[in-house]
Formats: sequence, structure tokens, C-alpha cells
Amino acid sequence: MNREIVMYVRNSYCPGVALARDLLRRYEIPYRELSIDSDPDIAARLKTWTNGYSVPTLILTNPGEDIPHTDFLPRPTEHTIKGYDRGPMISEPNNRDLENWLHKHGFLNKPYSR
Repeated sequence: MNREIVMYVRNSYCPGVALARDLLRRYEIPYRELSIDSDPDIAARLKTWTNGYSVPTLILTNPGEDIPHTDFLPRPTEHTIKGYDRGPMISEPNNRDLENWLHKHGFLNKPYSR
């Protein structure tokens, strides 16, 4: 795979981050975390992208980078950003949204099916 998953997180407990970590570990999908609490530039970047501090936000990057490898769709205005597939980015996904996003990008063999 020529893409890397980077997950923007907070240092404090977040159930959405815990859910995403569990799913990625369960499927043995490698990923890297960046904490918005540890670096103000990382926090500012996430705020620009999501209009807040939406964690987890997962992005597809070129290996070793921490920005999306390509342009992403704008934030939705007609509904919440939660689980909205923005191409190489998804914020606050539930299991279904995350599994479908991972499948779309070749990290899972099949989409969500429960």
C-alpha cells in the first residue's frame, strides 16, 4: 500500500478514538497518531479542516507525511461532519462509516456487513 493512515487524536479519553483504535487493531491495519494536544500547529490544522477539533479524524497520507495525499471534499453544510466521507479524510466515524471508508481505500477486503 502506498498510503499511510494518520489519525488525529486528543490525549484525554475519547470514545470515538477508542472505537477507531480498536477497529484498526482488530483488522491489523497500521496507522500513526498525531495528538492535537501536543502541538498547536496540528490542532490549528485540524480546526481548519473540520471547523473544530473533531477527533478522531483519519486521513490518508503519503508515507511519513501528516496531511492528506490529495484534495478532500469540503465540510458539509447541510449536516454534521460525523462520519462524512471527504475522500482521503473522515471525521468522527462510527464502525460502519470507518469500515466502509477503509474498504473504499483498499485497507479492508469487504465493506461493513453486520
